[in-house]
Amino acid sequence: MPLPQDIRPVFQDIQDTLIRSDAPWIERSPLDKVKVLWIGRETGTWASLHYWKKGYAAPPHKHLGGAHVWIISGKLQVRDGTLNAGDYVYEPSGVLHDATTAVEDTTYLFIATRPGTVLRRERLHPLPPTGK
Repeated sequence: MPLPQDIRPVFQDIQDTLIRSDAPWIERSPLDKVKVLWIGRETGTWASLHYWKKGYAAPPHKHLGGAHVWIISGKLQVRDGTLNAGDYVYEPSGVLHDATTAVEDTTYLFIATRPGTVLRRERLHPLPPTGK
């Protein structure tokens, strides 16, 4: 019996996404590289792989959407704790935290539940004018 409606995916051309292990990294700084794995056109959800060299620190920021993080290798200092290889954390929308620092060379998977997930603190609370 045929279905009474068309159940094919809305975006037939993006059903599968394959990123090979040799896909290039995007160097954002000498200590920070990212590899975009997927961007969902229908929801704005996105997934990326990050590589931070020891000592790299992401500045204080706020998550504007939920974020899933899984540490593949290395260690990250996040707020009062350390995330080790194999650790998973979910940060809900609205989380505001201080710098996140790579304690070791670290690779992690990041999945954001909406576009524009990170807003840096300096945009949240700009410094008052100096009068100059």
